[in-house]
Amino acid sequence: MIELARRLDRRRFQVHLVCFRRGGPWLARAEENVTSVAEFPIRSFRDPATFTQMKAFSRWCRRTGVAVLHATDLYANIFALPAAAAAGVPVRIANRREINPDKGAGLLALQRAAYACANRVAANSQAAADRLRREWVPEQRITLIPNGLDVDAFTPRLLPNRLRRIITVANLRKEKAHEILFNAATRIHGEYPDAEFWIVGGGARYDELTALARRLGIAERTRFFGHRDDVPALLAESDIFVLPSRSEAFPSGLIEAMASGLPVIATSAGGNVELVQHRQNGLLVPPDDAGAIAASIRELIESPGEAAALGRAARDSVVGRFSFDRMVTAFENLYRSELGGAQGSPPFKQCAASQAN
Repeated sequence: MIELARRLDRRRFQVHLVCFRRGGPWLARAEENVTSVAEFPIRSFRDPATFTQMKAFSRWCRRTGVAVLHATDLYANIFALPAAAAAGVPVRIANRREINPDKGAGLLALQRAAYACANRVAANSQAAADRLRREWVPEQRITLIPNGLDVDAFTPRLLPNRLRRIITVANLRKEKAHEILFNAATRIHGEYPDAEFWIVGGGARYDELTALARRLGIAERTRFFGHRDDVPALLAESDIFVLPSRSEAFPSGLIEAMASGLPVIATSAGGNVELVQHRQNGLLVPPDDAGAIAASIRELIESPGEAAALGRAARDSVVGRFSFDRMVTAFENLYRSELGGAQGSPPFKQCAASQAN
């Protein structure tokens, strides 16, 4: 979503970034090419002060003359869509980028209510679109626009014959199921003591997962990188990618690994099955099955030729399908369609992107 804000056609759009907290590792990149950044800090949707901030945001929308409001995740959907509707913003786009298994029923109910204030809800995968249908969002208001990727940033990996470095790229959250990968790692280390596991991503489970690695006896061969901006370089140094998630919409880490030409192992959950065809461009395993993950890692280690072929097929399957240009064009067309625009129409002066951080 940051890349969308950076790449929208400035001949047609001025982009204003709205956030709850003006900080975090992506802030500098998010601010690079926007007209302004506005902050509306909130602590909880249970806090009455949140309604004060929503009123302030609504006034900001009117004052700025926003024509398109694009909320980019659950928290932004709940906060920004009703406030923008109250301000009379003509086009209000919601986003569904995750399946939200870890979100409480109250938050999901608030988001469903906020969708009533949206002209369209953009889903980044068929799995996310299916979830919207189960939440009674009308079909005609659902738009499928997959995430984009800078394919050229990922150099195809020339795999060695000895595959020992296993990597995962995912935030440290419950639904990513890192503990299942760790349990698989204990089995792999029993046979391949020199195998390494690279864990890329930040999140609230860092202390819990590092302690688990110590208890399982794999800490010396498990490296936690935290949040990184150089994911392409880390993938280029790796041999096998594993995504053990219990739930996914459109997994960015998986598609980045595929663009890098790595053989991938992913669970048959959500949007993973839209990217990986079993034994054609990767391997699929059931969720929460450490034994299946270990068996798949073992298979690739023992068959480097098969691993290389899967890696080549993985890259071929994503190049051309998931570019940033395609994604940005799809959103620009959506904005213009909802505004009633057409070729030759005047530029739209204001476009606000609302993000949680």
